[in-house]
Amino acid sequence: MFTLIIEKFLKRANHDFFRFILVGVVNTFVGLLIMFFLLNGLGISYWVSTFIGNTVGACISFILNRTFTFQSSVSYHKGLPRFYAIIFICYFSSYFCSEKIVLMMGHLIALNSSFAQNGSILLGSVFYTVSNYLGQKYIVFKKIKTA
Repeated sequence: MFTLIIEKFLKRANHDFFRFILVGVVNTFVGLLIMFFLLNGLGISYWVSTFIGNTVGACISFILNRTFTFQSSVSYHKGLPRFYAIIFICYFSSYFCSEKIVLMMGHLIALNSSFAQNGSILLGSVFYTVSNYLGQKYIVFKKIKTA
């Protein structure tokens, strides 16, 4: 039922970025829910929490983006290694940069540690979304032009 609702929204979206955002809302919501639960509910570290949350979101992302967003026929054999390479590059660069930015800002305006970590997750999610879209569109699911 939930899949059918998502499928209807995705098919109505005319531009791949809009479809990517809709897919991203689903996988980001699930990923963030997991991250915040692990970080705040179970007290698991920032890096483990963001890694697990993004791993689950990435699985959802590959399937939905391949099928609905980019309507790609790229084989799993070719697509998955590229997909995971882009995911890891985007993950580490986004969350590393966001952590450094928020920690630097935290020293300037005296943010408490918990607020800084939660802010890092939110900022990292924005960086991750933009860089991931560009990588998926132009590297993983790029359309091959035929003559």
